[in-house]
Amino acid sequence: MKKLFFILSFLFVTSSRLFAQDTDDNEGGEKIRDKMNEYIQQRLNLSKDEAEKFTPIFIRYFKEWRQTLRENKDLPRLDLQQKILELRLRYRNQFKDVIGERRSNEVFGHQETFIKTIRTLRQERLGNNPRPPLRRNRINRLL
Repeated sequence: MKKLFFILSFLFVTSSRLFAQDTDDNEGGEKIRDKMNEYIQQRLNLSKDEAEKFTPIFIRYFKEWRQTLRENKDLPRLDLQQKILELRLRYRNQFKDVIGERRSNEVFGHQETFIKTIRTLRQERLGNNPRPPLRRNRINRLL
C-alpha cells in the first residue's frame, strides 16, 4: 500500500511540474510581447487611437512570428528568413491601414532593435558569457 501511494504521489508531482512549465513559458512570452508592443508604440509616437488599433494586429503578428520560429527552427537559415519575410509582408499591409506606410515599415526595424537590446541585457547579466558558469562540486569547494 505504501509503495502504491509513493508511486502515485511521485507521478502527481512530476506531472504538475510539467504543466507549470507550460504556463510559465506563455506568461513570459506575453510579458515580452507586451514590452515589445509598448517599445514599438513609443518609438513610432502612436496616438491613443492608433495604439488601440495597432495592438490587436501586433499581438496576432507576434503570435504568428513566434509560431513560425518554433515550427521552422530546423530549416536552413535562408528558408526561415523567407518565411518570416512573407509573414512581415502580410502584416505590413495591415499595419499600413492603421499607422501609414512609412511607420508600418519601421515596425520591424524597431522589433529587431528591441530583440538586440534584450539579448545584450541577458549577456551582460550573465557576464558577457552566453552560457552560465559551471558549478563546482562540493569537494572542490572544500579544497
